[in-house]
Amino acid sequence: MIILITGASHTGKTALAQKLLEKYKYPYLSIDHLKMGLIRSGNTTLTPLSDNEELTRYLWPIVREMVKTAIENRQNLIVEGCYIPFDWAEDFEREYLNEIRFYCLVMSKNYIINHFSDIKKFAGIIENRGDNEGCTPETVLEDNAKIWEQCQKYGTEYILIDGNYQIEMDL
Repeated sequence: MIILITGASHTGKTALAQKLLEKYKYPYLSIDHLKMGLIRSGNTTLTPLSDNEELTRYLWPIVREMVKTAIENRQNLIVEGCYIPFDWAEDFEREYLNEIRFYCLVMSKNYIINHFSDIKKFAGIIENRGDNEGCTPETVLEDNAKIWEQCQKYGTEYILIDGNYQIEMDL
């Protein structure tokens, strides 16, 4: 089984992937790690500050083929990151789609407003984010509004974070 986890920055994608790894022993791929490996090795002229759409266009074809390879080898894999396009399913034939679960994490406006200090506090719980100065209530609200809009446009399943931040998944 392949699990794709996407959502806006700071929604807990990496933390959820880590929880699933611990619970099910499925390895996970952070698309951010792939991005930084390609950037640091000089295999792309993109930078960590490049536009998300540009990064998605570059990274998704690589990730897509890794997903296909894992399915063909009957391997489980969790892939997490914000560089998964909302029309991702168009890239797979039915036999692949049967093996993929897609989850999008979205924080409600209410949650962001009432829990912004928690969002900042837990930002680096799994990996070091370094300078997190760009994370403001306004940027988090804007990012989640964009993701919500994409979920509606594509009819994507999503997990709405609105009350207590508790995400439990049974595969």
